[in-house]
Amino acid sequence: MAQVRVQTSEEIFDFIVVGSGAGGGPLAANLALAGFSVLLLEAGDEHSCLYYSIPIMQAYASEDAAMRWDFFVRHYDDAASAHADPKYVPDRGGVWYPRGSTLGGSTAISAMVTIYPHPGDWNRLAELTGDDSWNAESMRGLVTRLEAWRGVDAAPLPDDDEAARDEKARHGLHGWLGTTRADPKVGGRDERFLDVIGAMEQTARDRFGIDEQISLPRDPNAADTPVGFAGMTFIPVAVADGQRVGSRERIQSVRSQVPDLLSVRTDALVTRVVFDGERAIGVEYLSGARLYAAAPQDAGPSSAPVVVRARREVILAGGTFNTPQLLKLSGIGPADELTALGIDVVVDAPGVGRNLHDRYEVAVVTELDADYPIFDGAALDIPADPADGDALYSEWRDAHDGPYTTNGTLAAIVAKSTAAQDDSDLIVFSLPIDFRGYYPGYAKDAVAHRNRLSILILKAHTDNRAGTVTLSSADPRDVPEIAFRYFDEGDAFEADLDGVVDGIEIARDIVGHLRLAKPVAELLPGQGVSDRRGLRDFVRSRAWGHHACGTAKIGRDDDPYAVLDGDFRVRGVTGLRVVDASVFPDIPGFFIASAVYLISEKASDVIIAEHRR
Repeated sequence: MAQVRVQTSEEIFDFIVVGSGAGGGPLAANLALAGFSVLLLEAGDEHSCLYYSIPIMQAYASEDAAMRWDFFVRHYDDAASAHADPKYVPDRGGVWYPRGSTLGGSTAISAMVTIYPHPGDWNRLAELTGDDSWNAESMRGLVTRLEAWRGVDAAPLPDDDEAARDEKARHGLHGWLGTTRADPKVGGRDERFLDVIGAMEQTARDRFGIDEQISLPRDPNAADTPVGFAGMTFIPVAVADGQRVGSRERIQSVRSQVPDLLSVRTDALVTRVVFDGERAIGVEYLSGARLYAAAPQDAGPSSAPVVVRARREVILAGGTFNTPQLLKLSGIGPADELTALGIDVVVDAPGVGRNLHDRYEVAVVTELDADYPIFDGAALDIPADPADGDALYSEWRDAHDGPYTTNGTLAAIVAKSTAAQDDSDLIVFSLPIDFRGYYPGYAKDAVAHRNRLSILILKAHTDNRAGTVTLSSADPRDVPEIAFRYFDEGDAFEADLDGVVDGIEIARDIVGHLRLAKPVAELLPGQGVSDRRGLRDFVRSRAWGHHACGTAKIGRDDDPYAVLDGDFRVRGVTGLRVVDASVFPDIPGFFIASAVYLISEKASDVIIAEHRR
């Protein structure tokens, strides 16, 4: 094998952070604000466009070749089961699973939903680690530090006034992450939108016995929302002044404040962590555009490998797929897998790449009798000339107002399935488009018809932990093998499957409550799928997920599959931590971005306190 020339840089930083998403970006910013020198490495670039900025364009953002990595994941190892899903792409051997490839990571292409995890998610971590700083009360303090809430609040409960409501809700007002909800006035601009919202409200009242004196929707992020809450909620999103916000804006803001402390290097594909014995002392990376094989565009020229050093620590935040890949390439992973690829073993860590899991989602899609009037004359896309455009686009361009300031959702119902324990485990929400999951071209297909209603069902707190991320080669540019092993290929799948079916029944109930908009036909699952057995088969073949986690989990000292301790430290070495969605032993809440933002804030506190001693 030809010897690869490695360029050792004279650069040295206090910390090196790999990945600029919800875990790495805020962490790097916080460390720099605390006075440490930080190098933030991002394999993508700093692409900026209207698909990023305009919230309603979030589907197009996820399909933008300049902002995405193309992962194709296996839901099933069994070929027949895999091919039963229309989303399966045969020549890529899996279902498309886009991830962000730009500054901000996947927060740049997400739907921006910002619903915080349940208190039980944090309390279970506190019990697992024996560390009370993980408990729900402590993590709520990080919510108030993170959040800059600017939405229209839920109406007070019957015994409260606005001051009591606000005190109980405990929203943060002065944090760095702008959060809001769709302005209720937007829904009121289309009588069919109001009909869908009304159907969701009546479904919630009928199913859960909610008195008319209690105003709906409620706030899912209010601190006093009961454990096991069931009812109608609005959907909080990471939007400020009508534009998407997230990790990118935090990085850019802090970089401008302390440019001598926060260095951001894009188009930098980290290939391995560099060790001196058992201590991480830096990373090696390649400089060049689109070097990772998941890039949908051709790769640019690459530099020779460059090594940069960290005085204090290296922190990996590449996400659920890339963090286990990088750990393994660095010699931390299952020994048999590493030796088979000629990788020297630093730590035999069998848990790296295991415990991969996700939520399950499906959609009930209905054709209605007429188009939504608000879409009349709207392209529902960016005009070729940004100075031109239809009325809805122009309203956003000129005033950052109107429907384009939303992520497209109308309302949600939170519920407990028959499989639920303490926490609510279903969220059912409505979109005035035809959405059937993620596949190449889905964004255009979703708006091809203007008379469609999609009711999405998301099953949280799933039980299956059978997924894996394994190396396909020792080349860091290659994409790993990602296998989820859905339902009966996994473990404890019956409760997950039945829970999703419970959600479909709620979705059909919502459609049955429509009054103005008349359903013409149920397109998915279809009117011929009427019993629970048929719905279970539908879920098996059509479900998807978009919140993968767990592949470098936190765990107890006596758990051989625990990759990290409760302070995010990688076991078996020093100077190396992980802060991203891979750390969760169990998937938290309904949407994962907010959970990752919160562990980023927690890790910041832990690391700063340790290095200021």
